[in-house]
Amino acid sequence: MIELSNIKKAFNQGQPNEYWALHGIDLTVEAGKVTAFRGPSGSGKTTLLTIVGCLSRPTHGRVRFKGEDISGLPERFLTDIRRQSFGFIFQQFNLIKGLSALENVILPAFPTGRPRAELVAAAGELFDQLKLGHRSAAKVEWLSGGEQQRVAIARALINNPEVIIADEPTANLDTALSREFMAILEGFTAAGKTVLLTSHDPLVVESSAVHRVVGMRDGRLVDG
Repeated sequence: MIELSNIKKAFNQGQPNEYWALHGIDLTVEAGKVTAFRGPSGSGKTTLLTIVGCLSRPTHGRVRFKGEDISGLPERFLTDIRRQSFGFIFQQFNLIKGLSALENVILPAFPTGRPRAELVAAAGELFDQLKLGHRSAAKVEWLSGGEQQRVAIARALINNPEVIIADEPTANLDTALSREFMAILEGFTAAGKTVLLTSHDPLVVESSAVHRVVGMRDGRLVDG
């Protein structure tokens, strides 16, 4: 589904502080599976996910998504692919304070042009699945950490993406909530979605919900 060929990524290229975060990554990601990237901070895990999710471009190399080379597409096309095909769950959740849980969830879907009533109904179904319906009207800063994460999950799913990208999704959760997240993760793949995540957490990378663990160090792939 996703093919990476000789992916390299430089920051501040040509400057005295030039830094290469990725050094020639070759990887194929299977559809409908959970792939976990494991490695120390600075290993390039998050940088790689931003490239896969069309949030940034590689300095060198090619990214193919469902057989199409998307590496050189203009930004407006990448934006469309990102909006339609990818859902993101960020480590810090990145919810907008002052807005309700419902408003946070439907916000990424406004550019699609779907009627608000349709979006509210879709969000309601997600809240019911995530056992969060009673909190939909609450401002996100009033929610617990576990509730905020479930709002972030609902937001990632509102456009029904094929691929879910989660960066250290359990980093701010206790053990019970981490296990809850992994149970939700199994529901993603049962629904046919592809999941890529980064984690230091043994509870995550050793979970039966994860189909493949990819090790990274110093911007290179290493044995899981």
